[in-house]
Amino acid sequence: MITETNAVAFRQNLGEMLNIVQYRNDSIVIKKDGKPVAALIDARLFERIRRMQDRFDALCDRLEKTYEGVPEDLALAEIEQATARARRETGDAWRAAGRLPALPATASQASKRNRSAVAAPRPSEGTKPRSKTGSKSPKPKTGATR
Repeated sequence: MITETNAVAFRQNLGEMLNIVQYRNDSIVIKKDGKPVAALIDARLFERIRRMQDRFDALCDRLEKTYEGVPEDLALAEIEQATARARRETGDAWRAAGRLPALPATASQASKRNRSAVAAPRPSEGTKPRSKTGSKSPKPKTGATR
């Protein structure tokens, strides 16, 4: 549960607030002038958030290196396509395992059509991407790894 309090009440009741977080595993949002400015959360949750942030930062670094020299719109389109494919495959696997309900017939048919569509070639596969204006975009730098 998330409790909201103002900064003055938080300061006056710090011991009680710490007990709420420690023993009831609640979180407290501290507001100043009616706006959230801080949160008091369980130390285990904080460590979990820090680990997730570290993993996210490492993933961002890998993506940045992978798509170095590739136009941003093409890189984002490819990442979005890969993300959609992974989510679809995970959903299909979870449905097969009974962890998700089956899709309605119309959604299932649309999903199959999307899977059978030919994926756009990656920039590294010898194609020369074009910008929306039709002119050739700059070639990716050599040495970029995928």
